[in-house]
Amino acid sequence: MHIRLQRSLWFAAWMLSASAAAAVIEVNVYDQGNKPLADAVVVLQRAGPAKSGNKPKRAVIEQIDREFNPFVSVVQTGTTVAFPNRDPMLHHLFSFSQAKTFEIKLYRGEAPRDLLFDEPGVVALGCNIHDWMEAYVLVVDSPYYAKTGSQGNALVINLPAGDYRLWFWHPHQKKPPPPQTLRVAQSDKRQLTTRFEIEKRPRRDKPPLQADNYAG
Repeated sequence: MHIRLQRSLWFAAWMLSASAAAAVIEVNVYDQGNKPLADAVVVLQRAGPAKSGNKPKRAVIEQIDREFNPFVSVVQTGTTVAFPNRDPMLHHLFSFSQAKTFEIKLYRGEAPRDLLFDEPGVVALGCNIHDWMEAYVLVVDSPYYAKTGSQGNALVINLPAGDYRLWFWHPHQKKPPPPQTLRVAQSDKRQLTTRFEIEKRPRRDKPPLQADNYAG
């Protein structure tokens, strides 16, 4: 029992030191007005063939209050995505995107099936019943990515040492910032800043619930 405990403590300490030695890249993202930009995606693409990772991954995009949540998702190729409808009314989910074309007809509660996202690219989501509902899924061939929150900050952790191509994406970008080439050393800690020029797209307002013809 004593030997087993010692081994457990040694393994925990080794894992902690390995994690502490891994590189961390922090990116602060702003719009052209110098305001923090949410929902921007930061991707570090390692030189050489893409790796799929050890375990299949699963993501969830909910439909709540007649909106998709989250508005932007980023997943690695090979990830399955669930689309539960948490609203009391029916939704009709679809995408005509090249990276993933599908349709889940009128349903409530759990979707009939999860969907596999196995091609890299941008997938735009919509609802055939509620025109204002929109969301985006960025599918990437890399396990090293992050999405900015309301403060415009994204943190990519546990990066192995090596050469990377750092690139950016936002659903409303006019033009993405130029990609960068990074050589990451072991236990590298780096802060970067980038800016997007954003196109303010007109979006149909969500009507009050009582005025929604498809709320029942």
